[in-house]
Amino acid sequence: MTAPTPAPPPTAAPPRLLLGLETSCDETAAAVVSATGEVRSSVVSSQSDLHAPYGGVVPEIAGRAHLERLPAVLDATLERAGLSRRAPGLEAVAATAGPGLLGALLVGLSEAKALALAWDVPFVAVNHLEGHLFAALLDHADLDWPVVVALVSGGHSLIVAMEGPGRYRLLGQTLDDAAGEAFDKVARFLGLGYPGGPAIERAAAAGDPTAFAFPRAMLADGFDLSFSGLKTAVVRAVSARPEARNEDVAASFQQAVVDVLVAKVVRAAGQVGAGGLCLAGGVAANGPLRAALEAAGAGLGLPVYLPGRATCTDNAAMIAAAAWWQLGQRGPSPLETGADPNLGLALLP
Repeated sequence: MTAPTPAPPPTAAPPRLLLGLETSCDETAAAVVSATGEVRSSVVSSQSDLHAPYGGVVPEIAGRAHLERLPAVLDATLERAGLSRRAPGLEAVAATAGPGLLGALLVGLSEAKALALAWDVPFVAVNHLEGHLFAALLDHADLDWPVVVALVSGGHSLIVAMEGPGRYRLLGQTLDDAAGEAFDKVARFLGLGYPGGPAIERAAAAGDPTAFAFPRAMLADGFDLSFSGLKTAVVRAVSARPEARNEDVAASFQQAVVDVLVAKVVRAAGQVGAGGLCLAGGVAANGPLRAALEAAGAGLGLPVYLPGRATCTDNAAMIAAAAWWQLGQRGPSPLETGADPNLGLALLP
């Protein structure tokens, strides 16, 4: 009697994949992320070299650069994920809708809508700030909610109580300059180059953070932030002591920013009964800030959820992660969705 032919093993279902695009400022980025949060590919083309001569981002240059670079970034992203434009096998396409530079946002939004139509898949418009809040979830799937997040970048500085995905309470925000903006301005004043965050951190590594007693504005007052006065204090201090080493100025400035941000997060954690502390945004890549928050968390007995340095700065993996949640909870976005340079977080009442 012939033995029956064994049944073939069941074929694993193909992974559910989503393409995200990010063009809100000066990074042209695309990523393919699975529904389980696995980053299958992520490509970021930085425009720092284009904007460095000006000491900051020039909107017109950024928009043109996105138009020129996005096709190659997109092709590289799909290739690294084992996909093609002809038959990508994606479930949705997402792009940043705001906040950001209007011309830059329109490049990514237009491309995402065209691809969604061509591939007959849903389109998802993502809030850039919400994307940053999802960055830590790519590395820490199980957070102990609520968490207090310092979302600090070149354009924003917010202290947010995150009760879960899509559930945000704004506790404080900058009243003037964002932290990353202050880094850029101080770096430009000191002649350290652009972008200012990495330039300040490199110089500060060889400096004395106690060389200057720079102010810690509003340190004990609520959760709002202010960095404009700190920038002014740096200018006055250097004018009074022109022989001062850039390294000492940078280290003292950086320490002042770190002290304020960590103090605000710690105080907020106590108020909301946080289960953890978190950083997001480009300034979250700063080494001393990350170390200081980890030390504070250890002192409080709270976990600290830090996104990888690659997902602190603008990237499309965080946009795709936010888009997966949004697609499941709110559904696709209308193709009529436009760019909103001033888009804010949707907050709990």
